[in-house]
Amino acid sequence: MSAARAFLSLGSNLGDKQQYLRDAIFELSSDVTVLGVSRLYETAPVGGVVQDDFLNVVIEIDTVLSPLELLDRCQALESQANRVRLVRFGPRTLDVDILLYGDSAIDSERLTIPHPRMFERKFVLQPLSDLAPELVPEELLLAALGDVVAIGML
Repeated sequence: MSAARAFLSLGSNLGDKQQYLRDAIFELSSDVTVLGVSRLYETAPVGGVVQDDFLNVVIEIDTVLSPLELLDRCQALESQANRVRLVRFGPRTLDVDILLYGDSAIDSERLTIPHPRMFERKFVLQPLSDLAPELVPEELLLAALGDVVAIGML
């Protein structure tokens, strides 16, 4: 299998948020080539329960992992960060979502690519536009939900 260009969204709003994000990128780099990391954004939660703000980044990678293998790796990273899934859209130590995987369109029980809500969420689109502005139409960025503030680099 040849390498595919993919984009992942990483977020955290519990504990040492920056460290969870750094650790996930470091651990992932043993399986993929990290091509870029967006600016770090502080973002208000969208939907779900009342909770602390998130820190979010998007990373661009090259990978020979299949989409499902990459999903398994992302879920393993969440488990390593002791993520607990008690409430949908609730607080979490680490959330890792596959946004895009090459030109793939997948709609299965386990995985949907492109990510089904990515174009509704400013905390995804703003950091994605840092890395690949050609993938984020201005009108979608303006219409996306959520408040995001760039706070530097990870």
